Amino acid sequence: MISVLFAVLTALSNGSASVLQRRAALNVPDSEAMRLSLVGHLLRQKVWLAGIGLVIVAAVCQAVALATGPIAVVQPIFVIELPATLLIAGYVMRVRIPRPVWAGVAAVTAGLALAMAAAAPVGGSDEVQGAAWVPALIATGIFEAVLITAALGIRGDTRAALLGLAAACGYALTAALMKDAMGRLDSGGAVGLLTAWQLYATAAAGVGALFLLQNALQAGSLVAVQPMLTLGDALISVVYGVTLFGEELRTGWWLLPQLAGLALIAVGCVVLARSPLAAANAGPPPRVE
Repeated sequence: MISVLFAVLTALSNGSASVLQRRAALNVPDSEAMRLSLVGHLLRQKVWLAGIGLVIVAAVCQAVALATGPIAVVQPIFVIELPATLLIAGYVMRVRIPRPVWAGVAAVTAGLALAMAAAAPVGGSDEVQGAAWVPALIATGIFEAVLITAALGIRGDTRAALLGLAAACGYALTAALMKDAMGRLDSGGAVGLLTAWQLYATAAAGVGALFLLQNALQAGSLVAVQPMLTLGDALISVVYGVTLFGEELRTGWWLLPQLAGLALIAVGCVVLARSPLAAANAGPPPRVE
């Protein structure tokens, strides 16, 4: 499927971008946290700009994936972003990849395959019908506010994890808005796309999610951020797919292999989080500007 191929390309691009952005964020002082001046510091670093370039590539691939497949299929594939990030980090940091990392990669990959095969997302519309966006945006705003407020009261990896989850929610919202906007392109052509509020809301949500991600990466280690980012994005996106686009998942006894798949993914994430590669990636890299 074209949507699956481009979803995989999106995950690989985002994983590479996370590594480069993490390298850049480590050079920013703590005093710049949650300030717009944080972006000014990052803009002066070539490695961060390279990461942003990959973010743009990922956005294009994601748009193609969402235009050709259900959001409940496309977004969960981004779970492979976590193992991809660590494997790419091992290459960039020139750290030997130990066997536990490969085991974690296998667990995450197998868990994703099992969960997706059992859930078998189908159906759904290309556009959100009626005023369904109103309660969805209200609920998302409340969820984001709770996470950010909680994060501001603590420091370290816990803060990074909360901000990572907030960023994940932002990226899931961006994906849902992007899919809805692409649906307007199909039904109304270029005029329908350019006059759709979803197109501009996609840009706003994407910028907000990117800002939260930069602060998450600056607040703690990559391994604290990435699991919340990838798993949160996948699960919240499935919720959007079901509630906004009417996509359907298999239920009944199929929930058992779905839960088993999620358990495998969780175990894989724990293994990856405890790996020496993750610890090495958490340390300050050489300054690149």
